Amino acid sequence: MDTAEEADICRVCRSEGTLDKPLYHPCVCTGSIKFIHQECLVQWLKHSRKEYCELCKHRFAFTPIYSPDMPSRLPIQDICAGLLTSVGTAIRYWFHYTLVAFAWLGVVPLTACRIYKCLFTGSVSSLLTLPLDMLSTENLLADCLQGCFVVTCTLCAFISLVWLREQIVHGGAPQWLEQHQPPPPNAAGQANEAQAAGQGAADEPPAAQPAPAEPPAQNEAEPEPPDVPPDQGEDPELEEEEGAAAEDADPNNGAQDDMNWNALEWDRAAEELTWERMLGLDGSLVFLEHVFWVVSLNTLFILVFAFCPYHIGHFSVVGLGFEEYVQASHFEGLITTIVGYILLAMTLILCHGLAALVRFQRSRRLLGVCYIVVKVSLLVVVEIGVFPLICGWWLDICSLEMFDASLKDRELSFKSAPGTTMFLHWLVGMVYVFYFASFILLLREVLRPGVLWFLRNLNDPDFNPVQEMIHLPIYRHLRRFILSVVVFGSIVLLMLWLPIRLIKLLLPTFLPYNVMLYSDAPVSELSLELLLLQVVLPALLEQGHTRQWLKGLVRAWTVSAGYLLDLHSYLLGEQEDNDANQPVNNNNNNNPPHGHQNNNNNPAPAVGEGLHAAHQAILQQGGPVGFQPYHRPLRFPFRIVLLIAFMCITLLVASLVCLTLPVFTGRWLMSFWTGNSKIHELYTAACGLYVCWLSIRGVTVLMAWMPQGRTVIMRKVQEWTLMILKTLVVALLVAGVIPLLLGLLFELVIVAPLRVPLDQTPLFYPWQDWALGVLHAKIIAAITLMGPQWWLKTVIEQVYANGIRNIDLQFIIRKLAAPVISVLLLSLCVPYVIAAGVVPAVGVTPEMEILMQRRIYPFLLMVVSLIGILSFQIRQFKRLYEHIKNDKYLVGQRLVNYERKAGRGSSVPPPNPVAE
Repeated sequence: MDTAEEADICRVCRSEGTLDKPLYHPCVCTGSIKFIHQECLVQWLKHSRKEYCELCKHRFAFTPIYSPDMPSRLPIQDICAGLLTSVGTAIRYWFHYTLVAFAWLGVVPLTACRIYKCLFTGSVSSLLTLPLDMLSTENLLADCLQGCFVVTCTLCAFISLVWLREQIVHGGAPQWLEQHQPPPPNAAGQANEAQAAGQGAADEPPAAQPAPAEPPAQNEAEPEPPDVPPDQGEDPELEEEEGAAAEDADPNNGAQDDMNWNALEWDRAAEELTWERMLGLDGSLVFLEHVFWVVSLNTLFILVFAFCPYHIGHFSVVGLGFEEYVQASHFEGLITTIVGYILLAMTLILCHGLAALVRFQRSRRLLGVCYIVVKVSLLVVVEIGVFPLICGWWLDICSLEMFDASLKDRELSFKSAPGTTMFLHWLVGMVYVFYFASFILLLREVLRPGVLWFLRNLNDPDFNPVQEMIHLPIYRHLRRFILSVVVFGSIVLLMLWLPIRLIKLLLPTFLPYNVMLYSDAPVSELSLELLLLQVVLPALLEQGHTRQWLKGLVRAWTVSAGYLLDLHSYLLGEQEDNDANQPVNNNNNNNPPHGHQNNNNNPAPAVGEGLHAAHQAILQQGGPVGFQPYHRPLRFPFRIVLLIAFMCITLLVASLVCLTLPVFTGRWLMSFWTGNSKIHELYTAACGLYVCWLSIRGVTVLMAWMPQGRTVIMRKVQEWTLMILKTLVVALLVAGVIPLLLGLLFELVIVAPLRVPLDQTPLFYPWQDWALGVLHAKIIAAITLMGPQWWLKTVIEQVYANGIRNIDLQFIIRKLAAPVISVLLLSLCVPYVIAAGVVPAVGVTPEMEILMQRRIYPFLLMVVSLIGILSFQIRQFKRLYEHIKNDKYLVGQRLVNYERKAGRGSSVPPPNPVAE
């Protein structure tokens, strides 16, 4: 190796060091990339926007170079000038952000609320006094909150309209909207039916078998491909119209006009308009224009989408004499507005037909699009609002005997709080429909593709509920809605009402469930319910392998039922028995074309589409798609009937077991602790559910270990025993001691000083403090994981990454439990020692001793908070001091070398300092 190769060179420019450009070794890297010029490193840092080496991750260090005339301490006038500059900047930012908050959180919602009230007052005087009402200071907070709700609704409506327009433009408008002449009603219905049949066929194609002997019904039209351009088949004679009429004759004229925009300009505008600029967080005043447009848009939407439909419905309700019935519903405004939208939809479709007759093509298309908007809005309300509400009420009615309630009780609760009652029933219905749809998707993973041909596949990429709302006629949606109610209601009767009747017949003393809340109980029911819902049940669902177990049970039931009824090929397909997977031609003449023949009487789209939009975003685990042939045995319809009966009996038995076994087990176990006293069934059910889960888990683990032999089983038993013991120790410390200390500290610092007067003695309940401490610990852990990186976050992340199987007891005790418990114990013990030991020794009055004992905990919290604020201000002042000094006297920076032995940086002073 020659001398040139041995010389040190810069890793960036590959040049040697000179007197004016020396080489540095600022990081841990060695070899040919050890040295670098400061200028090259500065350029690389500006380009990469990083402060550390990408190879060794060592942070580069620079030492500042100040002017020789810099004093040892900054003059007072420089500090005061810097402080005044910082205060001025802070005041300017404070004024600007106050203006932004006042505009968006005050002016916009207040204007929306006052305009909304003015329009719905229904008097001319309210319009004349609107400017004065805007400046009124009465009910500011309530009006602002109500205005925020109004603005949110209008913005959501605007976004929905834009999105619906995109659906119409890209997905194609309905056939009746694209035609120049309105088709006869029968023809339109047949065309829509044929198009729906084509869409249903896309979900589950026909079996790969010979065509059935029975032809389709004669009154059904042939399905048209859904991707046919809407302008095919147009009447060419209308192209001869002159002027604007010729322009209006093109049904896609609106879509073509929508495409006449400059994409570059829109992209540039989108890049310039950011959230900070739109809301005014960038320091500019451009947001005032956006505030004006939001207020104007909000007023327009209130006038068009709330005022007009409400008054249309109000006049109609009053004219028909239904005003008393509407007022008795406690939702007069909502029902009146929906009635107005229904009448508006009927008016729009009539005007659309009239415009088509007189050849007003542009008006015809505009009226048709408005009708589609109203139609989709009503369908969304029905499917996402009305249908879950009906399910929730039906569930409640069918389960009244379970809780020893009556319809009179529900009527009284509805009259006392109608909004809350309706919301709770809607929420229960949504949960019911969600889990039903989840179970259907689990069935698709087990059953042969094509068995559930009558149910829409929510994981189908071609399934678009909004497009179906746009294209399918109203009567199709009405039929699906009725069938959905029938199917879901029948399942509730089968799995809830009938099991309850059987339980009351077979076990008269088992029901009702005890769900009463006792406010005078020493243990807070609310805290334990929060603990159960926030900690216990999520852990059970996350770690219980519930979905795998349920899938295994469904598969076992399907195999048993298939072999028992000779429907194994129909339920599971031929792939398990026939590797060739050839179509079977037995009795194919009676095999219906799945997805086509029964399209007019299929109940399943109602089941699968009971909640279009609510299901689609949350059901991502899809089963097999397509269609597989199957063997069709003799007396196939009779076997299907037996299969349905067997399924109903299975669901009934499963419901009986789920309603009785966990509660019975929990009651029996908790009776050893509480005796004969009544306990909230939420806790008995949770206790029994955990015991059942642990039993099933243990059985499944032993069954998985059995084929491995006795030695392996004993070794795994030892491993699991050790792991369980470690887990119990960790649970005792992390889930027992820490929450108890945290809850007790919260009780002493916050709850007791606020709730208990000085002349009364506070009572502490360790069980309740522990339950609240668990919730507090969970909240603190969540905030810690979302916050910046520090030692507690690092430890929690490491413990979570290790999991239960790789639990490190020593690491958890040394890094997590010991520091946290020490801090909590010091926080509890030090104030008590001061109040109970030091203060009496001083010789104060008994009243002062009691005052110190009761107020020392919040006082020390205030002291700690003040110390934290002062330390923060001191750090800020140091930063300001350094900033002032650097602005006035800093002339450059010098790179610091990395020293391996000392572990500290030492600088190599170049002849001339390099200024930035």
